[in-house]
Amino acid sequence: MTFHDLFAEIGAGALQRELDDVLPDQEVRRLKEAGFGALRVPTQYGGRGVSIPELTQLWIDLAAADSNLPQALRGHAALVEDRLWQHAQGADQRVWFERFAAGEIAGNAWSEVGATAIDTQQTVLAGQPDGSYLLSGSKFYTTGTIYAEWADVYVRRERPGHEPDFAIALVDTRDPEVTVSDDWDGFGQRGSGSGTTTFAAAPVPADHVLPFGERFPFQTALYQLNLLAVLTGIGKAALHDFAGRVRERERNYSHANAARVRDDPQVLARIGEASAAVYAAEAATLRVAGAVQAVADLAPVAAGQPERVAAANEAAEIESSQAQVVVTDLVLGLTTALFDTLGASGIARSTGLDRHWRNARTVASHNPRILKARVVGGHLVNGTPPPYAWAIGRTVRPGAEAGASAG
Repeated sequence: MTFHDLFAEIGAGALQRELDDVLPDQEVRRLKEAGFGALRVPTQYGGRGVSIPELTQLWIDLAAADSNLPQALRGHAALVEDRLWQHAQGADQRVWFERFAAGEIAGNAWSEVGATAIDTQQTVLAGQPDGSYLLSGSKFYTTGTIYAEWADVYVRRERPGHEPDFAIALVDTRDPEVTVSDDWDGFGQRGSGSGTTTFAAAPVPADHVLPFGERFPFQTALYQLNLLAVLTGIGKAALHDFAGRVRERERNYSHANAARVRDDPQVLARIGEASAAVYAAEAATLRVAGAVQAVADLAPVAAGQPERVAAANEAAEIESSQAQVVVTDLVLGLTTALFDTLGASGIARSTGLDRHWRNARTVASHNPRILKARVVGGHLVNGTPPPYAWAIGRTVRPGAEAGASAG
């Protein structure tokens, strides 16, 4: 199985899309048509049946062509894994497998901005008398949803006669009650489709709702694995672009070490260092993929061996955290240091070489590596388990509530 030719065609237009600030709509469409969204779906249901390490290598190669695309498919990958996990537990997911094989994909819609407290959600799934639901609220950072037929939404569920709880709702983005906006204003990953999605009493069938506690267990490690693959692909793309410009460069400095830039030992050393960094980043990322695969392989026995699943999941989460710390440093470092190989022409906007650092910096900002380093250290020293499904939102400073009440 190869996507080499398709990735090459996608990569050929990546710089111009960046300069024009346009979404890769047609590129996502071509990936759908090529079956990229069904790579993990079993072959008997129309998919490719690839392993997580194989998928990860394809993410890396796709990111080297256009780093926006594998990140845009991050939420879809999580939904596919969840459906595979549920299927292995005895809940038939053939309907979803057939949708994926037909080219339908999902985007994620989990995060909220503004006043949402860290321990809740303002997006509400309201139970109806017939057992169905209506979803109302707004999500930001809904990566990939603008390209997707489905949104994977984290919600607070409210039902008559039940305590509120948290759930996953799978919502059809083609419904008129769903609005997806391209208002992502980050300086990198501009084509990842990470803007706002709004739900105005969008209908959700009961069988499209899953209690959050039943979600597949290795989602946090999988989400991070995708970002590690994106970072590694960015590093590969930067190395390729800078090496090409060094090879072609004719202008040079009077005090350089060689007549041609391509023969300068200091320049060559810088390229070699970047190559080594990419090698290490890819190796670390693929090792994490193996750890995540080890958890996925336990799906058929998960119900009877929860401790075994928990141990494998903890190992995968720690490995993904370790890799995040080092891969982030490697890729941010090389996308900066490679500018030393060129002159001022290397910073021309038309070359787009800055996009590699901007994209890497954007991806690296999703889950601060300083917090991941602390998680790894706490686990190593004190055996503290990692946070599997952490949240982000408004927090209250100690004493702030008491002060407000007293006032």
